[in-house]
Amino acid sequence: MRAERLVALLFTLQSRRGATVAELAGALDVSERTMHRDLAALRSAGVPLWTEPGRHGGVRLVDGWRSQLDGLTAREAVALFAMGAPGALGELGLGTAVSAAHAKVSASLPAGLRGQAQQMAHRFHLDAPGWFGSHDDVEHLTTLARAVWNQRRVRVSYRRGEHTVERTLEPLGLVLKAGVWYLVAGVADSVRTYRVARIESGEELDSTFERPDDFDLPRWWRASSARFERSIHRLHARIRLSPEGRRRLPLFLDQEIALPALDDAVAPDSEGWTTVEVHLQREDIAVSQLLPLGPNVEVLAPHSLRVAFADTVRRMGLIHAAPAAPAAPDS
Repeated sequence: MRAERLVALLFTLQSRRGATVAELAGALDVSERTMHRDLAALRSAGVPLWTEPGRHGGVRLVDGWRSQLDGLTAREAVALFAMGAPGALGELGLGTAVSAAHAKVSASLPAGLRGQAQQMAHRFHLDAPGWFGSHDDVEHLTTLARAVWNQRRVRVSYRRGEHTVERTLEPLGLVLKAGVWYLVAGVADSVRTYRVARIESGEELDSTFERPDDFDLPRWWRASSARFERSIHRLHARIRLSPEGRRRLPLFLDQEIALPALDDAVAPDSEGWTTVEVHLQREDIAVSQLLPLGPNVEVLAPHSLRVAFADTVRRMGLIHAAPAAPAAPDS
């Protein structure tokens, strides 16, 4: 990773008139001792650095020397600059590489565009994980990422329920979905998905494999996700919603399910209620999802879901209507 850090240092210097060793070390998240070694390495590589002693001194490039950023339009450069260095790339071990790209773009942007890019970065932010979700322990993510890039097999211990299984995988790609990392890998003439947090040990092997020429990770993931969603949403339900129920339905169902269902719904009836067709999971999950809608939902079909929903409401009513325990007699 040192080569990437040296590139990051080079373009960080190019983007500034001058900086102290401490400032440069802080920008690249290394010690000052490491920064002194990196500066010496740049000098050895022929980069003309000028050191200014004194309280307000520092390190800077000789005036007139700079590296050019080629192949990017101004709009593309602004977009790259505004991306920053997401934590996901840091987990992959690519934080330094992104910092280098960020510094390079910053150094090459005219002052006006640099200001525009900074405004964009301050106004738009990507926070992928969902609310209240615990962060996965992805101890072996960097090893897996290296194996994906090098097309080397990995030997993993994978936790499946209460048991751990050993697998030798051909890693094809990594996917970050709602803050959770998944490994897509070939095994036994098929392609499967593994949650990285369940990998208890991982070792990159010396043996390589041939990546299928026609394998497209985004396309495969979209198809796999669609199959998974169809497999778990097998309960076809018909419900009736009040105007308030329509508004609140996306709060308790996945929006990818709730919003299309609401769009396809028929016009409200004379009472303002709307009949909606939705695909849900098994009945107990469906009841727990619809119950927070309270009096704003009526389950019409299937009959078994209607009975389960009504039974839950009845039992809740009995609990809340139960008389208080008699007070103990005075002694």
